[in-house]
Amino acid sequence: MKHIFQLIRWQNLLFTAVIMLLMEYMVAAPLLRQWVLLPGWIFCLLLFAVVAIAAGGYAVNDYFDVRIDAVNRPGRMLVTRTLTKQTAMLCHQVLTGLGAVAGIAAAIVLRSWSLGLIFLFVPGLLWFYSASYKRQFVVGNLIVAFVAALVPLVVAVANAAYLNLRFADLLGYTTVVRDLYLWIGGFALFAFLTTLIREILKDMQDQEGDRELECHTLPIRLGDKWTKLVVVSLILLTCGLLCWLVFGVMPFPHTWSSYSVRYLTFGLLIPFACELYLVLTARISSDYRFAQGLMKFIMGVGVLFSVIVFIYL
Repeated sequence: MKHIFQLIRWQNLLFTAVIMLLMEYMVAAPLLRQWVLLPGWIFCLLLFAVVAIAAGGYAVNDYFDVRIDAVNRPGRMLVTRTLTKQTAMLCHQVLTGLGAVAGIAAAIVLRSWSLGLIFLFVPGLLWFYSASYKRQFVVGNLIVAFVAALVPLVVAVANAAYLNLRFADLLGYTTVVRDLYLWIGGFALFAFLTTLIREILKDMQDQEGDRELECHTLPIRLGDKWTKLVVVSLILLTCGLLCWLVFGVMPFPHTWSSYSVRYLTFGLLIPFACELYLVLTARISSDYRFAQGLMKFIMGVGVLFSVIVFIYL
């Protein structure tokens, strides 16, 4: 059982669950305090669906990555060493199937075509990503970033659908749905950009195995110099958007500005500056692994900004 939990990356699944919980109870809840929040049982169904599909995606990724992992991380291989390929595939099929059924059931209850399409589309996307797309130029990186952005967006789509179910005649006179998508969409965009940065850094770390299997990742096609330029550009774009969102889009009292500036500066901008240094000075695989670790920290701090949002909404 220990190896199964390692296969499905339980730490990443926990982080995914925390993101959804924060979006629901720190962002959606205060925005909808005068309306109605998604019922707890439907949210739990969605939470299970997202986590189960993500777990299945990790399992099938390791199933297809046996040869690459044998070169890039031989000491941490699970499939073919401690777990058989058949076990990995069975985990993928069971978890993905259960997740898709739970997600589609929630979509049917909410009468949301958008939500249903997400839970039909994403499992197939993760399969083709692991089987083929991740070895193609940029496509794999964009798919992972897109799926990461969908995690918070599922909360917005579900709550908007429930509001439409209960108050369809009144929503035209209010901006509550727009505000919901604006706030959660900001976190989704942050998740997209930071995940994209981390995935490119991961490709830079894994170049040896990727070259051996003739993958066409960004660093293999462009080289380290130009790939670093792409990463630096994405970091600067993310920092610029953060400043614009906090200072230009979200009007709040002076106390909000004070706390948000401190959080932005010490929690995100300074770590991003350190990330820039690590990327520019990276030379070997372990350097990129360390840069990835810092990106995980930045992603966590960014998501926890929702607590500040909860206090001042």
